[in-house]
Amino acid sequence: MRHLLVINPNTSPGVTALLQHHVQAAAGPHVAVRTATARFGAPYIACEASYAVAAHATLDAWAHDLAQPPSHDESRPDAVLIGCFGDPGLMALRESSPVPVTGLAEASFTAAARHGRFAIVTGGERWGPMLQRLAQALGHSQALAGIHTVAPTGAQLLADPDGARALLAQACRDAVRQTQVQAVILGGAGLAGMAAAVQPQVPVPVIDSVAAGVAWALHAHSVPPVRKAAGFDVAWAGVSAEMAALGV
Repeated sequence: MRHLLVINPNTSPGVTALLQHHVQAAAGPHVAVRTATARFGAPYIACEASYAVAAHATLDAWAHDLAQPPSHDESRPDAVLIGCFGDPGLMALRESSPVPVTGLAEASFTAAARHGRFAIVTGGERWGPMLQRLAQALGHSQALAGIHTVAPTGAQLLADPDGARALLAQACRDAVRQTQVQAVILGGAGLAGMAAAVQPQVPVPVIDSVAAGVAWALHAHSVPPVRKAAGFDVAWAGVSAEMAALGV
């Protein structure tokens, strides 16, 4: 049985529960999914400051998970998925992990690019430039045709699923009409499962960022690890005991 660790860089237990449900459903019964929640930071990442703190919180949650003695039905993960559409800490965690690491955004970009040019629809207006920067860093700036952010944050959309579906379906249609893309990514941990609901109203494939992350993680065994053992290449000061224990 493969084991997948999903890190929620938000501090919201509700988002963690949503990730656990949708990731396990997408992964199937032969994959053991467990989740870890950020121990500090914002309830829902929606700005540059909360994103910066979330990168540290992602590393801390990973180190804390590794420090726990495995139970009889748990094992060390075969892959790690950062459960935030923005992938805070992605490169740092990948550098430090002996198993493959991805995030919801990176996995979604890869899945959408197979169809051609794509657009992103997500919640929270401040995510626009942040996602543009991430797409460029990950080599997808040419394929990304546009980013359409709706005013409510992911947390607000999660709180009103009926209203969210109508709003997001219209945003997806607008993205297709304005950019003539071949796919639309519906991005955000809080929007897990909504792509299937809006797909009948959108004329191109709608990529669920959580499902894309799971699909990547299940095939991650083909990705060579960066290192043989978990660890950081610096000596820490002022971080958690679990992070400090993985430093040099």
